[in-house]
Amino acid sequence: MIIIAALYHFARFPDPSALIAPLRTVAADAGVRGSLLIAPEGVNGTIAGSREGIDTVLAALRALPGCDGLEWKESTSETFPFDRLKVRLKREIVTMHQPDVDPQTGTGHYVAPADWNALISDPDVAVIDTRNDYEVEIGTFKGAIDPATTSFGDFPAWWEENRERFAGKRIAMFCTGGIRCEKSTNYLLGQGVEDVFHLKGGILKYLEEVPEEQSLWQGECYVFDKRVSVTHGLGQGKYRMCHACGRPVAPEDRSHADYEHGVSCPRCIGEYNDEDRARFRMRQKQRG
Repeated sequence: MIIIAALYHFARFPDPSALIAPLRTVAADAGVRGSLLIAPEGVNGTIAGSREGIDTVLAALRALPGCDGLEWKESTSETFPFDRLKVRLKREIVTMHQPDVDPQTGTGHYVAPADWNALISDPDVAVIDTRNDYEVEIGTFKGAIDPATTSFGDFPAWWEENRERFAGKRIAMFCTGGIRCEKSTNYLLGQGVEDVFHLKGGILKYLEEVPEEQSLWQGECYVFDKRVSVTHGLGQGKYRMCHACGRPVAPEDRSHADYEHGVSCPRCIGEYNDEDRARFRMRQKQRG
């Protein structure tokens, strides 16, 4: 059984580049695959491996300056959801392009999964999904507002254009694992919004802890690995990845005439030309 750990932690790393090689060595020696992003503001990633391997990498991460309180969410898979290990230096561990945003100076009120349903059922609460459009498309909370952004960096502009519609409302925000809400709630606090809340542990923790019969989640949750989506209890979802455009593909789409494994799907058939698709076929052939 492969253990999958999704994690992030905001901390101040004066020299993040110095952390890359040691972490890569520890993870590689432990047989762990996945992705770890290191930036001056902290660490973010999803890794997979044996129980011993994951514990080894988590111990190394918790030993980093200011990271002793690092938390993570676990799920399992029969196979590796990643092909290789990547440990990379980034400007931000989740890109928002807002240099004044700093979750370490304050975030919205954390709401435990057990208390989330009551909050978002309040008519005076506006519920905002901070994820990208292709993630929202396959699942979201009942009644949630979709900003229809293609990247997290688009969120501030969307808020500026729409802020008046939320006057007098309490704001409840959510994302996959919680990291985007750390920044988006800090951003709203900086914009003068006082009553801001976010789902602690994100959708993944909600799906893990809240029984399906009590859930207000509709659909599946997109994840950034080979599983593509998960359901209640963090079980494997029904979606697969289009390796041309990166969007999730439902079972009914995989029987569509425009679907070709690794080459095209009904959503992206008009976005690429024959030369592109020939290149995609060659890439898929090399993958085996």
